[in-house]
Amino acid sequence: MGLTKQYLRYVASAVFGVIASQKANITFVQLRGERGRYVAVSACEHVFIWDIRKGEKVLILQGIKHEATYLCSAPDGRHLAVGYEDGSIRIFNIMTGESNVTLNGHKAAVTILSYDTLGARLVSGSKDTEIIIWDVINESGLYRLKGHKDAITHAAFLKGRNFLVSSSKDTFVKWWDLDTQHCFQTMVGHRSEVWGFVLLADEKRIMTGSSDSELRVWDIHYLDEEKEVGEPNVKRTKNPFENTAITEEELNENPEEHILTCRKNGSVFREGRDRVVSLATDTSSEIVACHGTDGVLEVFKILSEEEVNKKIEKKQKKAKKKAKRKAESGESDVDLEPEVERTLKDEIQKITNIKVSGKIRSFNFLLLPNGELKAVMLLHNNTVEAYSLNLTMKTPECTKVARITIAGHRTDVRTLAFSSDNIAVLSASAETVKIWNRSTLQCIRTMACEYSLCSLFVPGDRQIILGTKSGKLQLFDLASGNLLETFDAHDRAVWSISLAPDQRGFVTGSADKLVKFWEFELAKDENSTQTRLSLNHIRTLQLDEDILSVCYSPNQRLLAVSLLDCTVKVFYTDTLKFFLSLYGHKLPVLCMDISYDSHLIATGSADRNVKIWGLEFGDCHKSLFAHDDSVMYLKFVPKTHLFFTAGKDRKIKQWDADKFEHIQTLEGHHGEVWCLTISPNGNHIVSSSHDKSLRLWDRTREPIILEEEREMHREAEFEESMGKGEERVVPGEKEGEAGLAGKKTIETIKAAERIMEAIVLYREETKKLEEYSHACKLAGKKLPLPTNPILTAYGNISPSRYVLDVIRKVKSSEMEESLLVLPFSYIPDLLSLFNEYIQLSLEVELVCRCLFFLLRIHFGQITSNQMLLTVIDSLRKNTIGKIIDIKDVIGFNTAGLQFLQREIEAKEDVTFFADATERFKEKKRKRRIRERAVLTVL
Repeated sequence: MGLTKQYLRYVASAVFGVIASQKANITFVQLRGERGRYVAVSACEHVFIWDIRKGEKVLILQGIKHEATYLCSAPDGRHLAVGYEDGSIRIFNIMTGESNVTLNGHKAAVTILSYDTLGARLVSGSKDTEIIIWDVINESGLYRLKGHKDAITHAAFLKGRNFLVSSSKDTFVKWWDLDTQHCFQTMVGHRSEVWGFVLLADEKRIMTGSSDSELRVWDIHYLDEEKEVGEPNVKRTKNPFENTAITEEELNENPEEHILTCRKNGSVFREGRDRVVSLATDTSSEIVACHGTDGVLEVFKILSEEEVNKKIEKKQKKAKKKAKRKAESGESDVDLEPEVERTLKDEIQKITNIKVSGKIRSFNFLLLPNGELKAVMLLHNNTVEAYSLNLTMKTPECTKVARITIAGHRTDVRTLAFSSDNIAVLSASAETVKIWNRSTLQCIRTMACEYSLCSLFVPGDRQIILGTKSGKLQLFDLASGNLLETFDAHDRAVWSISLAPDQRGFVTGSADKLVKFWEFELAKDENSTQTRLSLNHIRTLQLDEDILSVCYSPNQRLLAVSLLDCTVKVFYTDTLKFFLSLYGHKLPVLCMDISYDSHLIATGSADRNVKIWGLEFGDCHKSLFAHDDSVMYLKFVPKTHLFFTAGKDRKIKQWDADKFEHIQTLEGHHGEVWCLTISPNGNHIVSSSHDKSLRLWDRTREPIILEEEREMHREAEFEESMGKGEERVVPGEKEGEAGLAGKKTIETIKAAERIMEAIVLYREETKKLEEYSHACKLAGKKLPLPTNPILTAYGNISPSRYVLDVIRKVKSSEMEESLLVLPFSYIPDLLSLFNEYIQLSLEVELVCRCLFFLLRIHFGQITSNQMLLTVIDSLRKNTIGKIIDIKDVIGFNTAGLQFLQREIEAKEDVTFFADATERFKEKKRKRRIRERAVLTVL
């Protein structure tokens, strides 16, 4: 089949102009052994790592499609967990920038990620109201916790106990026992959403942030703690181990009291009156910081026991002096030994407020050993700011250390333009205009301007002209970066600007219903003897409606003007006489362009349609339903009848104006696409969006075959619908608080299909081998063995080993879901194979994991099947023996490592840091016990 017309594919090349997206948080990462220098932020679907000191981007962690919504650095400093909008989680190695682990479990955006102290487990919370615990080492999900009724706002593991605390927008804070996977305590003391919490005082206190200015503090009392010597008796609840005569009703009356109790201690009041956005503490829980929807970060210090006691002593002395003075003045009933109560204000002290230049979206901070507090703030205006605070001073002063702003605009880019040499790109927003180098993506000029709506490069590429919202035209010189002149062109917004094809002037269209014609001229510079470029207004065309867009025809014969009354009027350029009126759109035409040969005009409207018209007679050739929302920009590819449209539906589409066909869709933006520009040679496109990003798309040499493109689109839609199938049902299991961690995706379905194909091949090959051995017996000699091409490709392995290879290649995080999809008819073969693998000691851990899961979900059918009893009995014997062998090996290796540790310590006289810390804590505890005992005696 010959290709009648060849289209070339455009592909995404780069994302620039975005410093940090507002969807996710900011976090410090450890790179090259340095702490407090590098930060990770999301940039749409990617993650950027910035060097704060230099203001440079040092690493890009490549995303795939969906926007990143949460970042969490692992305790080892080498890994970064990233949650995405589709509910997936990827774990990146910061040293290499690669991600080999993908965890799929959530159905909506990930809102929180948190590691445990070892970095072996990861908890994730989502907008789907569920919490999932992941095993990072095994790269799989452990279980899913259900109980909250709204999006999860925060979750954290406890260090000393196997508990998890979670907060949600449903106003509850829940405590989960991870051994039994159930919620044993729900804190209900909040009237509105709980936006975050921190654990303080060795996890014996919790501080929560809600939708008001109050930070509520709760004391946690663990009832399983041993009573220390000298501690007064407290009334305890009945314990089943102390009194066996307790009835079941009494035991279940208050089950949560057997683990812990939470009592409100008081509140700390913030200065901000709005909701808490972020609340965080450092690793030692000495500093707590929080912020609302404004630009102030409030920093608090948690005082140590010694500092609190000193404070109380001072208050006691003051109270005694006051009582003494009252007694001397003759007042009766004065207590000369007044009691001073210990309040929350004595324990939590406000240090300072850090005021930043915009609204804070997220923050992170580090407390360094020298007492310096390093804080980084991600602002809503595409900026990252870093601050330093010296806590050793009596009145700590905050200093701004760095600010990353050059690599992006503070507000949305509303106009773009390419220079004539295809190298420079202009982008302008409400406050600045920037010039970028297309090949390096570096910003080479930044100039302050008014709110820009349209722009162009003056022929020669040495100056630029901007049309602004206030009706002015601004002329800038690129070499010096200076504003040369400002012209009061219109009374209202200049919506459109179009360069004349003869390059001697241009035309502007405005909301003041005027089209003005301008020409370039040389004027004398007031500051020097040289001449410089200026503008001269030569003609004006008055119309009845606001003008939204103007466009010259390339032969300069006609001028098209789109009006607010949904029509496009075409005038002769020389006489300004009316030529044509193009009507048919139901809503105003927001953009339009004329083809290089002046034969066609394409118009894009807020009614979501694109219409293609002939410029000879004004006839409508075709009306295309282009986007799911307003068409914001339209541009022909130079020297062709192909054009691109950009819409508020976040997509950019390419069309053929001759065949009226949709060629391809460029997806990538996560917000409304405001505008795009095509390079004069047609090889590059730059687009800007509400997500603050600028995207570069390059034309490749790869041809597009439309039928294949449509088939791929249909397949992608089918795969997406397969992944969004009905809820899975595990036989014999009721819906409870805990569930399976994984979710059904197209990958799990494909993995199940591969396992089924492998088992079918195993059955066929086993049958062939039986037939072969029977044929050899009949022939009385050895016949040539029939070979399977698949097994030959794998190195002539046996059919059973091929099945094991297929199972081994299934991702650990997708294993359970893949096995869940398998029909029961394949299970007997799998169980027989598992028995064989265990006997041969092949992948015992993997086989045991699959075996136990299959037994759990198909328990009823397996136990009722007489044929499987012998297999199950054999598995029972073999599995127990092999697991004991593996445990022995692990125990031997652990003992060997401990012996080596002792040898190293004895040789170098060095104690491992963790052990030293434990000993120090033990000494401190014993000293406290002794002090209490002395106080009791006294």
